[in-house]
Amino acid sequence: MKDSYGDFLSGKRQLAGDCGFEPEFLPPEAFPFQRDLIEFACRKGRSAIFADCGLGKTLIQLAWAENVVAHTGGRVLILTPLAVSHQTVAEAEKFRIAACRSNKGERTPAQITVTNYERLHHFNPEDFEGVVCDESSILKNYAGATRSAITAFMAGVKYRLLCTATAAPNDYMELGTSSEALGYLKYAEMLATYFNHDGGETSKWRIKRHAAKGDFWRWMCSWARAVRMPSDLGYDNAKFALPKLRTRNHVVESHKPNEGMLFQMPAVGLAEQRQERRKTINERCELAADLATHEGPSIVWCHLNAEGDLLEALIPDCVQVSGSDHDDAKEEKFRAFEEGQARVIVTKPKIAGFGLNWQHCSHQTFFPSHSFEQMYQAIRRSWRFGQRDPVTIDMVSSQGEADVLSNLLRKAALADALFESIVTHMRDALAPKKEFPEQETVLPQWL
Repeated sequence: MKDSYGDFLSGKRQLAGDCGFEPEFLPPEAFPFQRDLIEFACRKGRSAIFADCGLGKTLIQLAWAENVVAHTGGRVLILTPLAVSHQTVAEAEKFRIAACRSNKGERTPAQITVTNYERLHHFNPEDFEGVVCDESSILKNYAGATRSAITAFMAGVKYRLLCTATAAPNDYMELGTSSEALGYLKYAEMLATYFNHDGGETSKWRIKRHAAKGDFWRWMCSWARAVRMPSDLGYDNAKFALPKLRTRNHVVESHKPNEGMLFQMPAVGLAEQRQERRKTINERCELAADLATHEGPSIVWCHLNAEGDLLEALIPDCVQVSGSDHDDAKEEKFRAFEEGQARVIVTKPKIAGFGLNWQHCSHQTFFPSHSFEQMYQAIRRSWRFGQRDPVTIDMVSSQGEADVLSNLLRKAALADALFESIVTHMRDALAPKKEFPEQETVLPQWL
């Protein structure tokens, strides 16, 4: 009876079991902490690597894919955001790993195939033994049908790997989407197991007491690793020191207060904030264009089509990447900026904010929005490991957008605390338990 009950309790632990293998290939260029992550991902079989920007996720996923190919003799598909696929192939060539792009599902000479998420419908999961989702946090930005198609595709492949820097920028409940994609607990099951519904608002959940003390983190450690710096895994940070980041806030004045107001007041609610943004397009774009007019490369982030068009007209030697551009045209413009043919690029965070390596640029201009993840990812295109110069971020907003900036600061503090909690609990969960030597029990004389 005791053994049966113990088995029952063990089955309730929900720890992800290994379905992987021992790695055969570790790139000699990989740092020790990267080798640890490659070995973990191979042994686990289905796992997630939450590593900050510039810590070598591309190398890790390429090495993992090479090991899956060596172990199974089959093929591996690497899914990337738009325009990142050519960077992945270039990285593979640098590390002597055979990988080729495929745009329409054509079979490539190499067993590692790289494509964009937008082209997934051209591929059949039965043709692959492994699949990698690069910048996997981008999945929640896709429409429900696309996200479901990606999850369904992964479900038909044995070996799976998710790689991203911001797994849960604001709320660790979002980790449930990663768990579900890997074939572990579904999002709803994770909520039921580790969270309590908090009142009448369906979006409010709080972690259960037993889960906060360690159960949730031990479960997460069974299928994921999180790292901001090599020291999070016990290694030296000397070669991963980031240059200085300087943020400058610029506030433009709105010449016309809102209707019925004598003075300009902060916009309240999304409707008023959108109105404020459209009302100050000229002032904000003129200032952003002035800030981006210098000799060096610059990235100008916007959110509205009207902003992008005006910025393109105001800034000399720039190129705009808009949502209406064909995918091939977008990639050509990205490459023109990377290779110096265009000094300035104007685009939206939702178009180019994920995965691209733009360390050659150390200046950005940003119109703030409520999305902390978009801001974080956009800034990290330049401020990442491999950047040699100090990075300057010019935040341009209007007087009425004070609440937007304060909300971003709040989310940034929450994200820092959350990732610190993830790393700390993961380190504690992985730490070897202390073993106490057996001691002879001496009974008191009166017994």
